[in-house]
Amino acid sequence: MIKITFPDGTKEFSKGITPMRIAEGISAKLAQEVLAAKVNDEIRDLLRPIDNDATLRLLKWEDEEGKHTFWHSSAHLMAEALQELYPNVKFGIGPAIENGFYYDVDLGDTVLTDADFPKIEAKMLELSARKEEIKRTSISKNDALKMFDKKGEIYKTELISELEDGHITTYTQGCFTDLCRGPHLPDTSCIKAVKITSLAGAYWRGDEKRKQLVRIYGITFPKKKMLDDYLVLLEEAKKRDHRKIGKELELFTFSPSVGSGLPLWLPRGTQLRLKLEDFLKRIQKKYGYKQVITPHIGSKQLYVTSGHYEKYGKDSFQPIHTPQAGEEFLLKPMNCPHHCEIYKAFPRSYKDLPLRLAEFGTVYRYEQSGELHGLTRVRGFTQDDAHLFCRPEQIKGEFLKVMDIIFIIFKALDFKNFEAQISLREPNVKEKYIGSDENWEKAEQSIIEACKEKGLPAKIELGEAAFYGPKLDFMVKDAIGRRWQLGTIQVDYNLPERFELEYTGEDNQKHRPVMIHRAPFGSMERFVAVLIEHTAGRFPLWLAPDQVSVLPVGEKFNDYAYKIARDLEEKDISVIVDDRNEKIGRKIRDNELKRIPYMLIVGEKEMGNNEVSVRKQGEGDKGSVKITTFATQIMEEIDGMTNKWNK
Repeated sequence: MIKITFPDGTKEFSKGITPMRIAEGISAKLAQEVLAAKVNDEIRDLLRPIDNDATLRLLKWEDEEGKHTFWHSSAHLMAEALQELYPNVKFGIGPAIENGFYYDVDLGDTVLTDADFPKIEAKMLELSARKEEIKRTSISKNDALKMFDKKGEIYKTELISELEDGHITTYTQGCFTDLCRGPHLPDTSCIKAVKITSLAGAYWRGDEKRKQLVRIYGITFPKKKMLDDYLVLLEEAKKRDHRKIGKELELFTFSPSVGSGLPLWLPRGTQLRLKLEDFLKRIQKKYGYKQVITPHIGSKQLYVTSGHYEKYGKDSFQPIHTPQAGEEFLLKPMNCPHHCEIYKAFPRSYKDLPLRLAEFGTVYRYEQSGELHGLTRVRGFTQDDAHLFCRPEQIKGEFLKVMDIIFIIFKALDFKNFEAQISLREPNVKEKYIGSDENWEKAEQSIIEACKEKGLPAKIELGEAAFYGPKLDFMVKDAIGRRWQLGTIQVDYNLPERFELEYTGEDNQKHRPVMIHRAPFGSMERFVAVLIEHTAGRFPLWLAPDQVSVLPVGEKFNDYAYKIARDLEEKDISVIVDDRNEKIGRKIRDNELKRIPYMLIVGEKEMGNNEVSVRKQGEGDKGSVKITTFATQIMEEIDGMTNKWNK
């Protein structure tokens, strides 16, 4: 007998029982709904036996791990369909992603288009209806190489050649067998609704020198209504696409002459970004931060010392060689090494700590061209970076204060729905990380304790830590339910060690400080992209690049319109005047599309009474008021918003 511990208690079962048998013993309904099992923190197939005492959680569609298993199996189902439709296809990799899955495939001379999607979907549903069992098999490295080499699967054999013998598994359904760790569904029958969503190019293993494969994206659901609801959501997401809205509102642009992935901020976008920066700077000032500025480049040795070159050198721009022999610089991939050098510039005492250095620092990373996407994936971006140097006993207190800053930002920008994730080391792959076990354990424990003290439920994810330390990540759900990773806080014992940072303690001895890395926005580019899509471009009044648009009904009222604009600008209200020779109805429609919060319409009556006729975005006509009254009202509205999140 073995003991199985559930979230609500422990029971005994016969050795070798499967999670599916356990689910069937609880209820027939649960057995129909369960997709996978979490056994001792490992996600497993439902038909895989449990041979020792274990903790067990049965995963359904509502669980992220359940969806992941469902979509992983769907990737295999799509591959099986492709194999039947295109017998010469060669397979790369096919993982589940946050919303659905993809498979990278080599179709030879066959050109796939959107017109092929329906037949792939139909074939997937045909295969699903066969209720094919998905069987897991352990296989030797030699047998795996023979099997996939015989089928001409050059990409799979390359992957197998790098695997360790004794840890290789395959999964088979129908006539399709794939190299895979799993886990998977018991069979294909619960995949009831299918949609192929898009195509893209993807270089094999992300290497631009290798062959470009076709990446086929799809999504599946256990019910057709779920797919219908998702497609409605997808249409809404297209309307909110930050690239589309950014162009309409003239916020940012890209130029091939400047370079891919290097955004150009237009005047309105710059205003939006500067308001966000000023907002955070005001908060940081209250919390004792000091602003610094560092160069856009640094010597290669700086990043060798920090460890960034070893970890990210391949993703960085190539070194800059100067006329001086042997001198090399890199475009800055991270701000933290520069901040370490600022700390080292002067002797530090325990009385100087915590030292909080903040910078809106632009960094550069050479992302693959196929992975660039608007502002969310770029090659040059600005982090709202700060590094806190503190004594070990100050870590939790400083960590809690950073959490407070993130909560203020989320409240101000109406991100009401968010989750926290504690990202820890992968215990069995410690070579991926730098630093001692002792320091890692202290850093991880400080984050866990801070979350408990705040009463913040946090999901623990192994293997998601930064290479130098564990972190707390915030996943925000936007207005249409999509998850985005925004704020992050990281505890780091290792960079102070590498840079030999010191402070003199109360005992007059030298001690090592601890670093906290934090970026509430993450990067200005990605945050603005998320904010655009969250608000659909309808920014809160305090943040809008143009808060008011003045619309004269005719040319003879232009002077009055500009006088109103000057009066409002003196009160730090952002104003534009639409003096085009257009009918007032056209001006109103155009300014509604620009998502400007307030429109002030002025004509004969308004000029005679020193008034304005007010229209509010999305609410229509608000009547006529004195210009002084409107100015007071709008300032009070802005103050009300800022006071709300300043409390």
